[in-house]
Amino acid sequence: MPDNSYTEVTGQSWFSRIVESIKAVFFGLVLFVVAFPVLFWNEGRAVRTAKSLQEGAGAVVTVPADTVNAAHEGKLVHMMGEATTTETLSDPEFGVTLPAIKLDRRVEMFQWQEEKKSETRSKLGGGSETVTTYSYKQAWSPSLIDSSSFKQREGHDNPRAMPVSSEAWTAKKVTLGAFTLSGQQVASLNNLEDVTVEEKAAGELPPDTKQKTKFYNGGYYLGGDPASPAIGDARVTFQVVRPATVSIVARQIGSTFEPYQAAAGGTILLLTYGSASAGAMFKTEQQSNARVTWFLRLAGFLVMALGLFLVFRPLAVVGDVVPIFGSLLSAGIGLFVFVVALALTFVTVAVSWLFYRPLLGIALLLLAAGGMAGLIRLGRQRRAARQQEPPAQPATVV
Repeated sequence: MPDNSYTEVTGQSWFSRIVESIKAVFFGLVLFVVAFPVLFWNEGRAVRTAKSLQEGAGAVVTVPADTVNAAHEGKLVHMMGEATTTETLSDPEFGVTLPAIKLDRRVEMFQWQEEKKSETRSKLGGGSETVTTYSYKQAWSPSLIDSSSFKQREGHDNPRAMPVSSEAWTAKKVTLGAFTLSGQQVASLNNLEDVTVEEKAAGELPPDTKQKTKFYNGGYYLGGDPASPAIGDARVTFQVVRPATVSIVARQIGSTFEPYQAAAGGTILLLTYGSASAGAMFKTEQQSNARVTWFLRLAGFLVMALGLFLVFRPLAVVGDVVPIFGSLLSAGIGLFVFVVALALTFVTVAVSWLFYRPLLGIALLLLAAGGMAGLIRLGRQRRAARQQEPPAQPATVV
């Protein structure tokens, strides 16, 4: 029975840490500089998308899906109907056949997984010690795990290939009433449902497949005892996308759809499950745009903060000659980086709004200037108050 954990202790001298942190300064500068165009671009993307959706909401026409009306050619249309197909999809190797828009064969193999946890401690004199623990467990995985990179390979070897590959089949023609969906539009239909294989079908498998598989829990099992899996065992399950009611907003081109090019610069092609009105679909997309905008703002801020921290990191390493002093210095640098990155993110967004949203940009800059002026004034008042305090009187000994 292999040992399922391994601990490694490594050390690093103060000088090598200094050299390493100085090298990281250049990477930090790159991150710091890159954050500005990313933040600026994000605001432009957000405005362009919002204006395009607003334009589309005013131009969209709701039409029936059962007929192709030439009067709507090239226009932005909204319709609801059943996305369906007349085709039957089949997995020839495992004998699964059924009418569906998509058929997925999912293969998972029982394998070793490595987990790594590290803890670094500063030592007196500026050096550091890192304790790394590698732990190993057995688990099902849909992808092949390369055990050759494991820290402790002995007793934790995985097979070099999956016994059976995962596969997917998609109907060549999927219709929405009188219209045909493109491959990209069909790809967005991802409401997968599990398929249970009947034991009778398992008995009719091709001879080569039947010899190495067994029916188990509505799917197939390749290996020994399913109740006690061994490394290299695999299980095969199936999922399908069935015909369903969908709603679409797109440009009508003949009996097909393509993205609508808005004058604001963005494109519009919305597809969702269920019967949804055009208004509801545009509202959902505007909310999604807002979430993406805030996510990218946060990402830009974090990239900027990380870059600044790497730039000032050598100071903390120098202070680590005395670990407690280095920890305090790191905390101070962290606070400084947070405040500066937040302020610069705020200013970058405001400047980008001057370009994309002039009125809001001016208001935001005035707000930022007012906040900075208030902080400066508060700091001066506190400094003046400390200067006016009477000096402490020496204690009188009786």
